[in-house]
Amino acid sequence: MGNRLTARVSRASRRPVPEHGLGRHRVGKREYVRQTAHSARAARSTTVPEQEPRPPRRSRGRAGAPGADVLAGLAGPATAALLPLPLLAAALAALPGSFTGGGTRRWGRGRVEDLRSLAQGAKHAAAEAFYQLDTAQREVRISIETIGAADGSPQGARAAAEFSALGERIDQVSHRYISTVDAHDLDSPQLDAATATRAQQELSRIREEMERTRADLERFAAGLAPLLQRAEQQLARLAPAVEQAKRTLLAATEALDAARAAGFAAEESAAALAALGPELRLLNEGAARHGVQATLGRAEQLHRQAEAIRAEAAELPRRAGGIDRRLASLRTRAEAISTRAGQVEPVLSELRRRFSAACWQDLQRVPEQAAESVRRAEDSLREAQRARETQRWADAQARIAAVQELLARTDELVDTAGDRLRRLNEVSFDPQQEIERTRFAVRDAQRLAMAGRSMPDPRHARPLDDAVERLDAAVAALEEGGRNPDYWRFLCETRAVRDIAAAVVDDIRGTPR
Repeated sequence: MGNRLTARVSRASRRPVPEHGLGRHRVGKREYVRQTAHSARAARSTTVPEQEPRPPRRSRGRAGAPGADVLAGLAGPATAALLPLPLLAAALAALPGSFTGGGTRRWGRGRVEDLRSLAQGAKHAAAEAFYQLDTAQREVRISIETIGAADGSPQGARAAAEFSALGERIDQVSHRYISTVDAHDLDSPQLDAATATRAQQELSRIREEMERTRADLERFAAGLAPLLQRAEQQLARLAPAVEQAKRTLLAATEALDAARAAGFAAEESAAALAALGPELRLLNEGAARHGVQATLGRAEQLHRQAEAIRAEAAELPRRAGGIDRRLASLRTRAEAISTRAGQVEPVLSELRRRFSAACWQDLQRVPEQAAESVRRAEDSLREAQRARETQRWADAQARIAAVQELLARTDELVDTAGDRLRRLNEVSFDPQQEIERTRFAVRDAQRLAMAGRSMPDPRHARPLDDAVERLDAAVAALEEGGRNPDYWRFLCETRAVRDIAAAVVDDIRGTPR
């Protein structure tokens, strides 16, 4: 009676396992994982009453009352003392096989039920291992997909290939597990001891194999950590970069609208913004189609270009104001240079009156050259004004820059006559000051050439000797020039001598000792 009660409780605690054949393994694996995991959890949560203790084994030929032994095996001595004689007789008649073998073996059905319970436990443990393996595989697959989306390196491709090989191994062990479960109907009333034992052994082996496979999968997942971290960092940058690019494009559009509202055509900015349309479409298609690296690079490039357009559109009012101010300033400067150019002729008259022709001959055309330069500057300013009015900002700025350069040369040309007259006045009044200034420069270079040496370097000595001779010749020519010597040639010669001395000094200081 105790064994039958145990059998009923054991059958009540079991859940039927769906039949899965070989052909249904790949398409029904997810549902099978769910059902087997549910079955394993249900089995662990069900409380099975403790079985009755087994009857003690007796040695063959031992004397004793058969009825008492059977009764003791069913319910113990206390129950045997309380049962009436007719019930005892019925129990003895129902178990005739207990007396034929001398009472030395466990009853057949009870032993099968014990083996069934062991096999069911092995089945539930294998189902739990199967569920854990599938869960681990799904998690690693997510990691591989993340790496594949963000990492195009050879390491990422090798990790994908290794996971594919592991996946084939997992499919094989999963197929063997499902085949093993389908091969054994542990709920069948015809289950015998040999079949239950074989089922337990096979299910235990497949469980161990799944656990080993899961351990290998977890080791592989641990090795993915550097690649996964790098991929996650890139993915973490992707969404902010795309959002930033879109915000910048929106800001550029708003700045362009504001410039147009202020009366600026902003055609160049509008054309540049329209050219970003195809790139924005590719950006919206996302990393799933174009990859994380390409999408990230596109987002950053769009941000830079859109920011430049936004800045240019926002700068239009200030640029227009700056161009207007520069045009006005250049007109004023051109008028001032034109006025000063008119004062060159009196300076030339004094040069002609006081000095020889060699001192002023090269300045004869300064007034005409200055007037022509001012006229060209004024024409360029008018063209720059037209460019500003038609909002051709680049053209206007280019013409303004050309006018600035032209006026700078004209200003220097106009100053030349006055500067020449000043220098000639100084040297004609006291030429000795210019001579001493030049000799000091040459002596300073000579001292530096002899520093730390007994003999100067020929590379330095020869130019300095030539400079001394050239200065002496210039002084002699000045003294022999009479009442109107060529002061301008003298000034040019002393300037050349000073340049030679300065070149020697630079060469000495740049030469390692």
